[in-house]
Order: sequence, then structure tokens, then C-alpha cells
Amino acid sequence: MLTSLMKPTALCLIVVLTVFFSLGSTALALDSDPSAGAMIADTALARPMGIATTIVGCALFVVSTPFSALGGNVKAAYKRLIKEPFVFS
Repeated sequence: MLTSLMKPTALCLIVVLTVFFSLGSTALALDSDPSAGAMIADTALARPMGIATTIVGCALFVVSTPFSALGGNVKAAYKRLIKEPFVFS
């Protein structure tokens, strides 16, 4: 039973951490003169999370493309799921 709960729990944790670090790194980017700690956090946490977000976004884009095509918003899905995380990374 424990192993059946590990995958959904890990997936939820990954999604929450991805969103959390993506929002937190935006605040770091707005600071005009970041401290050394902020630079370290950006390098060690925010950038790798940006890369991970780009990879997850690519996977979600591939899965959602048929539905986006039906709705006529493939370009918007591409922009939100791939382009914006990639530019941030």
C-alpha cells in the first residue's frame, strides 16, 4: 500500500516545488542588487528548477497538443509550457 502512494505523492511534491521555486525566483530577479545568498540560491535552486520546469512543460505540451489543437490555442500552450520556462532558465 505504501508503494502505491509514493508515486502520486512524489508527483504532487514535484509540482508544488516547481511552482514554489518558480515564483520565488521571480522575486529574486526583481531585486536590483542581489546578495551573495540570493545568487547562490538562484544558481543552486532556481535555475535547475527552471530547467526541470522546461522539461515537464515539454512533456505536458506533447500530451496536451491534441486538446490544444481542438481549442485552437497551440501557440498559447507552447508559450506557457515551453517558451516562458526556457527563457527563464
